[in-house]
Amino acid sequence: MSATLDISAASLESAIAQTAERALERVHAAREAIGAVIFGQEKVVEEVLVTLMAGGHGLLVGVPGLAKTKLVDTLGIVLGLDARRVQFTPDLMPADILGSEIMEEGEGGRRAFRFVRGPIFAQLLMADEINRASPRTQSALLQSMQEYHVTVAGERHDLPRPFHVLATQNPLEQEGTYPLPEAQLDRFLMQIDVTYPDRAAERRILIETTGENDARARSAMTAEELMTIQRLVRRLPVGDSVVDAILDLVRSARPGEGEPAVTKHISWGPGPRAAQSLMLATRARALVDGRLAPSIDDVRALAEPILKHRMALTFAARAEGETISGVIARLAARLG
Repeated sequence: MSATLDISAASLESAIAQTAERALERVHAAREAIGAVIFGQEKVVEEVLVTLMAGGHGLLVGVPGLAKTKLVDTLGIVLGLDARRVQFTPDLMPADILGSEIMEEGEGGRRAFRFVRGPIFAQLLMADEINRASPRTQSALLQSMQEYHVTVAGERHDLPRPFHVLATQNPLEQEGTYPLPEAQLDRFLMQIDVTYPDRAAERRILIETTGENDARARSAMTAEELMTIQRLVRRLPVGDSVVDAILDLVRSARPGEGEPAVTKHISWGPGPRAAQSLMLATRARALVDGRLAPSIDDVRALAEPILKHRMALTFAARAEGETISGVIARLAARLG
């Protein structure tokens, strides 16, 4: 009996190793394919890939013109996903995203309702400039992002799998923007800040995107391969030290639980979903980086994008010039 168990365990480890080897090859190919189109945003590309490999949704924040939309469009092609785009505007309605029922008249004059699916029925939904729509329309994504189905006129409609939302957001200081509700922000695995490229990257952009031949994205994996990688991420081992680091970080970011000198600046902090997101994201980051087990360094690297949109500072802290990034950096520095 013991020998049989040993053989089964060895076979399982061998199967996982083979799956992991194929996954590492696919991830490497995907990074190369994205890098051929998107220049100088290595950290952003890594964080978006981590988000998708972990099975989550991502919020890309940055000023217009930083290739946020082009990145999402490229990801749909590279990862072999059925991608659709919705341009969020102030007059956009929930039915424009989810779909609606229309009345049709059939043979014999019989009338019946038929559900016409909206663009949300895709494997990758690009919610472009999500914060330009009203809060009512933004909230139309809440159920789909958490439960992977929508309810219209009392009927449930399941979404395709995999299903991911990659939303782009303009800084709130710009005209015509609405802040996203906290409940919706919490559904995004990461907030990915897209910054200006460095000089070398911007030079490459100038040369390679203004000539006769523009680089085009190519497919590097299929949707089925992506789902296989997502299942593998959930099977990767996580050491006790990493689990403790995740708990220490998330709990220390809540008012009244962490170091008083830091938490006095925090109005409200992350809930258990933040810890779940960190657990998955650290595994996915290890895989994207070519490793099969996460480390505390992964927790530190992901602390800001995972926690930033799940916290708020007190009015006094903002008046003193404190920032959420600065608070998270101090909390992450205490790990290990």
